[in-house]
Amino acid sequence: MTSTIDPSTIGQPTKAAKTAPRRHVRTLTGYTPETDASGKEKWPIGDEKVWKEGIPKLTKEVPSITKSVVNHVHTSLARQAYNLDNLGAYQAAALSVRDNLLVNWNETQLHYSRKAPKRAYYLSLEFLMGRTLDNALLNLGLKDKYQEGIDKLGFNLEDLLDQERDAGLGNGGLGRLAACYLDSSASQELPVWGYGLRYKYGIFQQLIAPDGSQLEAPDPWLEHDNPWELPRTDVTYKVRFYGHAERLDGMKAFWSGGQEVLAMAYDTMIPGYDTKTTNNLRLWESKPQRGFDLQSFNAGDYERAVEASNSAEAITSVLYPNDHTTFGKELRLKQQYFWTAASLADIVRRFKNTDKPLSEFPDYVAIQLNDTHPTLAIPELMRILVDEEDVPWDKAWEITTNTFFFTNHTVLPEALEKWPVPLMENLLPRHMQIIYDINLLFLQAVERKFPGDRDRLARMSLIEEGFPKNVRMANLACIGSRKVNGVAELHSELVRATIMKDFVDFYGVSKFSNVTNGITPRRWLDQCNPGLSSLISETLNLPKAEFLKDLTKLEGLLKHVDNPTFQKKWAAVKQSNKERLANYVETTLGFKINTRAMFDVQIKRLHEYKRQTLNIMGVIHRYLTLKEMTPAERKKVNPKVVFFAGKAAPGYYIAKLTIRLIVNVARVINQDPDTKDLLSLYFLPDYSVSLAEILIPASDISQHISTAGTEASGTSNMKFCLNGGLLVGTVDGANIEIAEEVGESNVFFFGHLTPAVEDLRYQHLYHPVPIEQKCPPLARVINEVAEGRFGDGAVYEPLLNTIRQHDYYLLTEDFDSYIQALKLVDEAYQDRTEWIKKSIRTTAKMGKFSSDRAIQDYAQEYWNIESTTVE
Repeated sequence: MTSTIDPSTIGQPTKAAKTAPRRHVRTLTGYTPETDASGKEKWPIGDEKVWKEGIPKLTKEVPSITKSVVNHVHTSLARQAYNLDNLGAYQAAALSVRDNLLVNWNETQLHYSRKAPKRAYYLSLEFLMGRTLDNALLNLGLKDKYQEGIDKLGFNLEDLLDQERDAGLGNGGLGRLAACYLDSSASQELPVWGYGLRYKYGIFQQLIAPDGSQLEAPDPWLEHDNPWELPRTDVTYKVRFYGHAERLDGMKAFWSGGQEVLAMAYDTMIPGYDTKTTNNLRLWESKPQRGFDLQSFNAGDYERAVEASNSAEAITSVLYPNDHTTFGKELRLKQQYFWTAASLADIVRRFKNTDKPLSEFPDYVAIQLNDTHPTLAIPELMRILVDEEDVPWDKAWEITTNTFFFTNHTVLPEALEKWPVPLMENLLPRHMQIIYDINLLFLQAVERKFPGDRDRLARMSLIEEGFPKNVRMANLACIGSRKVNGVAELHSELVRATIMKDFVDFYGVSKFSNVTNGITPRRWLDQCNPGLSSLISETLNLPKAEFLKDLTKLEGLLKHVDNPTFQKKWAAVKQSNKERLANYVETTLGFKINTRAMFDVQIKRLHEYKRQTLNIMGVIHRYLTLKEMTPAERKKVNPKVVFFAGKAAPGYYIAKLTIRLIVNVARVINQDPDTKDLLSLYFLPDYSVSLAEILIPASDISQHISTAGTEASGTSNMKFCLNGGLLVGTVDGANIEIAEEVGESNVFFFGHLTPAVEDLRYQHLYHPVPIEQKCPPLARVINEVAEGRFGDGAVYEPLLNTIRQHDYYLLTEDFDSYIQALKLVDEAYQDRTEWIKKSIRTTAKMGKFSSDRAIQDYAQEYWNIESTTVE
């Protein structure tokens, strides 16, 4: 006899026995120790004394630090002093620091398991973490000790920090916000975990071609082992795609067949600042259930032998695959479901370890949806509750709608996610059924409140009619969540007044609120600008921990604004940061920069609404103006260096043309002997968090010039202002709240206001005025580009036509005002003492914009979780 398998059961979901508790065999994430009859904890295995003697402690002193690093050189890397380079030394130092993080991580997880507090889970498709070593040393309070230890081993800590690659887990503000929130959650001792995807190649490495256009290369950020992650080979979940869903009684269904892939967890420790609390970021990697089809291989079909493996692994290969193709669309939807399904399986498993009934799930779990990407978590939780846990539909919906919270990040209608119904029906047949059921019950409730209002029903429906029909993910996120928030006061008002207006009418305004974004002062002040952080500490006579955990303490700087000695020190720090940036540009691009000039920076992902085009048109205008001046007039001009950085989505043609124009304008301007000492322009390729850490402290002014009403919040504006850079911007997003805090005399506003935007667009469409008539200076700039002053003008026609025709983002309306604002900047910069005072006042009033404040807003007003100190 032998064991056999019924082939018809392959691909069928295995139904777990109702009595079997869903537990891991392992205890690495910390389960509560069992107790005896007297309540005393029982040691789980082996000799308690031997175990406890072997438990590692934090390595805090230089001798133990050097011992730990050398130990990793020999045992983890299998190298020696004779053949150790900077990369190897970085890896050994990182592993040594990770050992410290793990000591705190284990204690934190055990503490959470013992106390069983309500936890929050932050679901974000992006986590733009930046480099980890410097941040970990800062938060552990061990940077000086490690610096000394590394010196003794013959290496320089700064050189080792440069060896680390930025984790390729995000693209822009969405991912960086998520990273700041994880840092603040740990620093505020809040039980919060992040869930995301472990992209093999991240976004992409940006290269610039000889003609100035953007090229995309894979970003192999995992080329060398990532010392900051822990592979969890025993934390795996099966995730199903395709197949068919058979309806059963009680709104249940049985989903089977199709493709099953494996989600495997990788954990990254998130240390809090000046606390033991070390939270977790869990990232999922897709793997095939069986990596290799041996039968196909033996039959000579080698491609089919690896087909399933390649198909599974593709899911987590690249962040944001280009969705201009059907395959790309399906892959994106696969990513979103794979990530939400694995995360929810993990969250439900952890909750069930508490042995509480599922009716109490929202009392122990809050899940924050960072934009619409994780919205599939809502029907997935319904599927788990209804199909797997036999919870009645109405009760399951009550649990679901008390668990989720939704952050909206855009008011641009075209940016709201929609998925074709045929794609959803094919890929996720059970979820499409659930979405239809949710929609029917919801629309029946709407109809009861607004009888006969068919237009309202059509607008609020989860299904957008058309060919094909589409699922509106923002509508689903709204009705499936307990609360919905925008990310700046203006943005939240616009959400309530525009895209969510019907839902506000239905639910009432209390469901819709605001949490203005924030940034972590640990990375965006102390880590990226240590000179300024030290000056603030010295001036306020406070240890850094005081103001880095309570940023409002920076207001103490206001008493020193008029102190000439302090002003000189402040200016010296700024100058030092400008020289650091100039050194970076010279080292990487080979160009020398005048560090006495004003540094003007715009760093954002390339998008028409962010209006990098307005900026480059302004640079060309300045260049043309300089060319017309006499030598005597030029002597009075304020020298200026303009920096751009940012990536354009691979399929976004207009954004890529903007990069090409910037690069080619720079080539002309920087070589013109008449003007090159007064105006130079640089596009710094492959923008990343690490590059931002060099650019932001060096800026004199930064540009945040989106069309009014289009930027939800922005966070780079906060980073620049925290580092004493002044802001040029439109009355949009968080710019408004920054101006309220620092005073409008310390910012340079321009442009039309949000209420005027729709009327102006209407006029463009129905009563167009030629650009030569409406804005002659901009018309001249456009003509210079079109006529080939900066290379083949025909190439830029599609970009120029976005301004000539319709001008949706209102460049023609705002250009004159923009140029006027830049003149005011030039005038203000001439008075160096007053400029330094503006810079000091700006930094001093940035307390509101700490992500510590923002995360406490979420904790108290949304998630209802509390800080809990690890003992």
